[in-house]
Amino acid sequence: MEWLGLQLFAGLPAHGQIVMDCRHEPLLIVIAFAVASAACFATLDMAERQSHSRHAAAQRQWRLLGACCLAGGIWAMHFISMLAFQAPLEMHYDATLTGLSLLIALAAAWLAMTSLDRSDMRAHHYVQSAVLIGVGIILMHFVGMAAMQTGAQQYYQTSLLLASAAIAVITSLGALLLARFFRNGSGVVHQAMKYGASLLMASGIVATHFTGMAAMTLVIPADTALTLPSADNSLQLSLTVAFITLLISGSSISAALADKKLQSKEEDLRRYGVLLSQLDQARASLQQAAHYDALTNLVNRRGFNQLFAERLAEQDANHSRLAVMFLDIDHFKRINDSLGHDAGDELLKAIAEHISAATRSQDLVARLGGDEFCVVTSLNNRDDARHLAQRIMQRMKDPIDLGGRRMVMTTSIGISLYPDDGLTAEELLKHADLALYQSKGNGRNSLHFFNSSLKSRASLALQLEEELRIALLEERGLCVHYQPIFDAASGQVAKLEALVRWQHPLHGLMGPDRFIGVAETNGLIVDLDLWVLRHACQDLARLHQHGHANLRITVNCSAVTLGHESLPNEVAMALDQAGLAPRYLELEVTEHALMGDIQHTVNLLKRVRSQGVGLSIDDFGTGYSSLAYLKRLPLDVLKIDRTFLHDVPTNSKDRQIVQAIIAMAHTLHLKVVSEGVETPDQHHFLASSGCDYLQGYLLSRPLPMGDLRALLERLDSQAWALTPRCDKAPPGSPDPFPDNPGHRASASTAQPGH
Repeated sequence: MEWLGLQLFAGLPAHGQIVMDCRHEPLLIVIAFAVASAACFATLDMAERQSHSRHAAAQRQWRLLGACCLAGGIWAMHFISMLAFQAPLEMHYDATLTGLSLLIALAAAWLAMTSLDRSDMRAHHYVQSAVLIGVGIILMHFVGMAAMQTGAQQYYQTSLLLASAAIAVITSLGALLLARFFRNGSGVVHQAMKYGASLLMASGIVATHFTGMAAMTLVIPADTALTLPSADNSLQLSLTVAFITLLISGSSISAALADKKLQSKEEDLRRYGVLLSQLDQARASLQQAAHYDALTNLVNRRGFNQLFAERLAEQDANHSRLAVMFLDIDHFKRINDSLGHDAGDELLKAIAEHISAATRSQDLVARLGGDEFCVVTSLNNRDDARHLAQRIMQRMKDPIDLGGRRMVMTTSIGISLYPDDGLTAEELLKHADLALYQSKGNGRNSLHFFNSSLKSRASLALQLEEELRIALLEERGLCVHYQPIFDAASGQVAKLEALVRWQHPLHGLMGPDRFIGVAETNGLIVDLDLWVLRHACQDLARLHQHGHANLRITVNCSAVTLGHESLPNEVAMALDQAGLAPRYLELEVTEHALMGDIQHTVNLLKRVRSQGVGLSIDDFGTGYSSLAYLKRLPLDVLKIDRTFLHDVPTNSKDRQIVQAIIAMAHTLHLKVVSEGVETPDQHHFLASSGCDYLQGYLLSRPLPMGDLRALLERLDSQAWALTPRCDKAPPGSPDPFPDNPGHRASASTAQPGH
């Protein structure tokens, strides 16, 4: 078959002269390979730039430049290799066909670069593109061969011709895969691999050309005269073409390198921009976390301190007034204990919404922690603060749906005013907190303004705390008084109730109502209870040594001590140190002290009871679930609260209540003690109603140890027996608290039983 004067797939003619003396110039072959290698490396760089460009225009530019590099390299390699071909014939080249071969090379190269731009390349895409590009290279080669004019005819061997085409397709496929692979990556290893890939691609292109050249045989027709070659300028022309091609490839590589650096810088700048943006977001998040409460989205304590200081500075400059309100949710702990902390969190969010809805947009609302909130508001007069506080309290009464329940909460509020109650944030907050404690102490669900007397009381409480701590540490000033408890049947002293007193160097002998609250607030109550326990056991042991061997002692136990896990061990230690048998000790607990974890309390009391120590429930009838406690607690004695005896025996309802309590206790096999016996009528009624033990000012006041021993000895020597007809108390020393008849540390004074 003849195509463009080429004899393809045809055998040699029978007549004619075969040109045998043909060879290639080695230097030009090396130059051709170098040109192809440089072009392939430039093409790989262009493919990389094309894939990394974000703009379509830039991608088209790199695609065009890559196509020019690849086409120029292939065509230059072919042309230089043709110039390296030497035969004993005069050769020249047809300009039209030479230009056409270049255009075909450009088309094949453009197709290759376009294929690399496809985002999702499947196997059949690679094969299709490789076949088309390979066909283009073969066409370029044979059009270029057709441009070579020698006067001889070109015959091509079929097997080598097909081998050349196969090499072209395989080379194209390898070039596509390598270019795809080297689109991403960096570093020395990546660059070295790219050099190797360029040499491999160039080898394939050179192999395609020279396999095609090996398939060619020049035959001079029989009637054609042999024309010898004239002057040879192939080296100069080859160098010129090589220089131009290498210049294009080098410029392209330089441009790619510069673009890569520029894009790297742009990428760095973009990353820096993203990082700065992320840092700004992180800073904002940290600012939010640092100054706002995550649960309620209100300002937290740290943010409040900052904003409050700024607000104070503004008010100071404007000479205006501020109100600081401390809010505490009443009985919030019960919600956490009964419904769990998740329900408590939901309740706090609803309460925060209530408070925000009741305040104005310019008011500062903060959650300082737990169930404590604070509101700072500008005002014209004192009534403005009162009205806002009342509005908050009213809004708090709106029902809250919580786990299928409708909860109604109340709040206690303490208010301090700027500049009347302080000029600094610390002063105002401290004074508002003092006012809040007054609200809570007056029954809760109320509001109070700060006044100077609160500060005096707080200072006194702080002083008492410090002195009480020293008194406990040095065991100096504290003492125990004992109030006798009489057996109603025999009239003899059966028990002694230990009641703590404090001989203060400035304030004199102080009752528990003056310092028990201080001890509870500052964590000293457990130490105080255990101190009384130890001293009471030691005093009773001394009384036993002096002949009063049947006496028992009752010691009160506060709510905090009752929850102390080591209480059974402390009781055992106190008894052991005093050398006292457990049956002579009785612990008194109140119903109010049992309002915590009842199961834990029951287990703890059972451990105490197992040692042989008696248990008594004090102030019976003043708690919340008296009968429920009686059923579960391991009790021995029930003590009727003094409040039920005030109108006995004149009030029939009170008489019936007391008689019912005595009957119920006896049914449960409990002994009954009635405290607060102050009149003969009360004594007569109780004795006739079956009460087991009597205690009160009618019989004896609380006495220090020295006076108590004198009283007991006097009673023994006079064979004193209390009878229902008794109309006066046994003689005793004067009571240190004459203005408070029936005084003892109970629910009506300070802490039960001290």
